[in-house]
Amino acid sequence: MDVIVSAGGGGGSGATGSSNPATGPSLPATAPTASAVAAAIASRSLRVRTSSQSGGKQYGEALSEIQLCPSVMSEGTRKMLPPTTETIQTKPFPIRGKCERANYVNSPHVIAMVGLPARGKTYISKKLSRYLNWIGINTKVFNLGEYRRHATDAYRSHEFFRPDNEEAMAIRQHCAELALEDVCNWLENGGEVAVFDATNSTRDRRQMIREIVVKKMGYKLFFVESVCDDPSIIEQNIMEVKVSSPDYRNMNMDEALSDFRLRIEHYQERYEPLSEELEKDLSYMKIYNTGEKVVVHKHEGHIQSRIVYYLMNIHITPRTIYLTRHGESEHNLQGLIGGDSNLSERGRRYAQALAKYIDEQQIEGLRVWTSWLKRTIQTVADVNAPQERWKALNEIDAGICEEMTYEDIQLRFPEEFKARDQNKFAYRYPRGESYEDLVVRLEPVMMELERQGNVLVVSHQAVLRCVLAYFLDKSADELPYLKVPLHTIIKLTPVAYGCKVEHIMLPIHAVDTHRAKPEVPGQLDAKFVGKPNPNPAEKK
Repeated sequence: MDVIVSAGGGGGSGATGSSNPATGPSLPATAPTASAVAAAIASRSLRVRTSSQSGGKQYGEALSEIQLCPSVMSEGTRKMLPPTTETIQTKPFPIRGKCERANYVNSPHVIAMVGLPARGKTYISKKLSRYLNWIGINTKVFNLGEYRRHATDAYRSHEFFRPDNEEAMAIRQHCAELALEDVCNWLENGGEVAVFDATNSTRDRRQMIREIVVKKMGYKLFFVESVCDDPSIIEQNIMEVKVSSPDYRNMNMDEALSDFRLRIEHYQERYEPLSEELEKDLSYMKIYNTGEKVVVHKHEGHIQSRIVYYLMNIHITPRTIYLTRHGESEHNLQGLIGGDSNLSERGRRYAQALAKYIDEQQIEGLRVWTSWLKRTIQTVADVNAPQERWKALNEIDAGICEEMTYEDIQLRFPEEFKARDQNKFAYRYPRGESYEDLVVRLEPVMMELERQGNVLVVSHQAVLRCVLAYFLDKSADELPYLKVPLHTIIKLTPVAYGCKVEHIMLPIHAVDTHRAKPEVPGQLDAKFVGKPNPNPAEKK
């Protein structure tokens, strides 16, 4: 069973008490009973942030003092707790750059694709990798076709894939072994999930993978088979992806189509689908016709459950996602972060222009999502489409820094200001949130967004940075600095292995709220200086 370490504050059952995002769960009014502590240990994982993660030395020290305070814990209760270092400290796991994120994986996983060519295996592999990396699970795709192209001369024809071509079969087998060796080496050196993107279309090949991954290395193995008998989907896959493959750079389209169809026939001669009777010991899921039916067999653990749930929600129906921030707000004009202010005069003009643009596009079945905050709701007041309010789309909670200017924060909390610049993704505002917390909060929204058709999402700068990072496969280092300007529509159109991005700037001027990564932590751009908090006495 996997051990799940929450990235945010606590929850679940146990002794009653409130939760503070900056410092974790607060203590109950009375000391918990031993049985309550045991139940809490059984029901959830506990985590302590270092002082730098929790936004300043005093918060980390205060948390440590609370947990070691003898007056709130009986001797019997203390004896029921495992050693402190094993109970409440998690090992930080480096992922995708300098940022450190919680380790959700107790054993490396290999996800091995299965299926004939042109069934969407690479599409699933890349999309799954993008999702897992976004939620903090270090994932990499290993594509067997790339190994083959490195190992052989220029591709000549489908003859290379004939089952009776012994020389080619030996090369293909060697490439598979090399790829699996790289998979294991990568997992040994800090990787968490490796996606092996290949046909793996025979039981012999799958048994070889199992021998290496499970029996030799002791990793967990999960197969994902894409089954498709819909000619229109297969033809669409061939036209969109395969004819543009490096294998066919020297062929015209008709030659490429003919050759690739013959290649599929060669694979079909030896294709053995995953079988519940013959491969009953394997963990796997089978996806039929891009989600018409899904069969799951013996999946185990947290990671495989998340993979199954995610792959059950994606689809390939053509659609467009429109992202935009609210119109310019009164707080934007004053340089204040957070809060729940109204639109400025220019913001109201943007709302009108946005409604006109959406009306002109005549987008079929459009749905509109906003946060609960006034400025997003006012922005879509004139948009003629069904609307939904998502609290999860609210702006990042700046805690004690809400409704302050950057200059105010720099003057009043210089250490906090500097700490955020040093690791903006992981930094949590005191009594507020981090970008890492925001990703956790947004995961259900993204899962639902994957199920939708055309959607207009009207939200906030930090939130839309997280959404963009998901669709554009941006790292935790890049995410907090993505540009999401006011009065701009970002149009995302999913394509074969990614997203086409267009920026549509409506002609209404707005202030620039983007703060680039400073060369020196704690340094403030001139454009943010000279905008003091109009109500400084209200901030303690």
